[in-house]
Amino acid sequence: MSSKRKGLIFEASITGFSHEGRGVAQHEGKVVFIDGALMGERVKARLTRPHRRFDEAEVIEVIEPSPERVTPRCAHFGVCGGCTLQHMRDTAQIHAKQGVLLDNLRQLGKVEPEQILAPLTGPLWGYRRRARLGVKWVAKKGKVLVGFRERGTPYLAELTRCEVLDPSVGERLEELAGLIAGMEAKERIPQIEVAVGDDVTALVFRHMDPLSVQDRARLVDYAKTTGLHLFLQPAGPESVHRLWPEAGELYYSLPGHEVRIDFLPVDFTQVNGLLNRKMVDLALELLDPKADERVLDLFAGLGNFTLPIARRAAEVVGVEGDEAMVRRGEESARRNGIANTRHFVGNLFEPDPALPWMKEHYDKILLDPPRAGAMEIMPHLARIKPKRIVYVSCNPATLARDAGILVNEHGYRLKAAGVMDMFPHTAHVESIAVFEPK
Repeated sequence: MSSKRKGLIFEASITGFSHEGRGVAQHEGKVVFIDGALMGERVKARLTRPHRRFDEAEVIEVIEPSPERVTPRCAHFGVCGGCTLQHMRDTAQIHAKQGVLLDNLRQLGKVEPEQILAPLTGPLWGYRRRARLGVKWVAKKGKVLVGFRERGTPYLAELTRCEVLDPSVGERLEELAGLIAGMEAKERIPQIEVAVGDDVTALVFRHMDPLSVQDRARLVDYAKTTGLHLFLQPAGPESVHRLWPEAGELYYSLPGHEVRIDFLPVDFTQVNGLLNRKMVDLALELLDPKADERVLDLFAGLGNFTLPIARRAAEVVGVEGDEAMVRRGEESARRNGIANTRHFVGNLFEPDPALPWMKEHYDKILLDPPRAGAMEIMPHLARIKPKRIVYVSCNPATLARDAGILVNEHGYRLKAAGVMDMFPHTAHVESIAVFEPK
């Protein structure tokens, strides 16, 4: 379509809400997705991206606001590309996410849950324990920017703070920018990885060239002053090493299960620590492992579910594709005094039925795959014939696809499904589903 329409200002009534968290309207015979608009509103919008079959736009004025509209807490809302739903009441956000899950199950999976679980919610602010902050020296401004990209552009937003990051980092963005601006390597530091444990906050500084003695000293002084643990990353993730202090452990605990899991700052852990505790509790409640049952935990990671399940089951077999995480999962089991787990490295996207763990019987199965889902392993789960499957998902579309496979091809029923608000103020949908044989 011609770009001449770009910038066109028009009024629209919002009749839907997309899975990406945008208002849906009709304009000039086409669907238009409008950033910043809520269901039921009348808005004035500006066309930002015309396409052949649909258009994209942004709100410039709310003429008739929704009762679910609230004032965003963050001063950078609308500029920063994160937290696109801050203008929406939190209860409405989770209701919309539940709608996304159910729509996906019906439309993509052709399945309907027998029960809709109550949404699982947690803290709304300062919850984010993992993040990758962009870093950029901007010569024209004579300053360093630290934070996230602007909405719809590849450029870093000029942020002073972040309301959803753990306050140990979220309140220090300007401080970190000033720290880097005073370094010789200010133009060669592209990112900072954030990892927050129960007692320690770690920052991993990626640097493209070796740091000078002066720059290292500056970082150490900052760490001593703030109590932050600093790591350096001169190359890939395997190059990460501690700068200061010389010792210290990152960990998170699951107190309801007497489990502590140690991790490295670049390991995958759940973003929302308090919600993760609730999620583990819910998963175990739904799985209901018994003292005489064997459980298979797929995409096991560091043992976030493996170790709590082991407190209640006869044996748990955890399978994960990353060998280093498997080894750390084994070590965590040992540290927690858990002796009834076995841990295997396995590519679950290319399952090999000849592997020993694939030939065993399991009473119940839990899986927590990445966004790509677990389509390849579904027929093998059906062959094992567990009496219950609990599926934790970070992508409702792939959960729906996999649910359709289990229900429509392998004789399972979708007993229950629900959403979990792992990422408040974003359109990200975390969910959980339970399957049993028909």
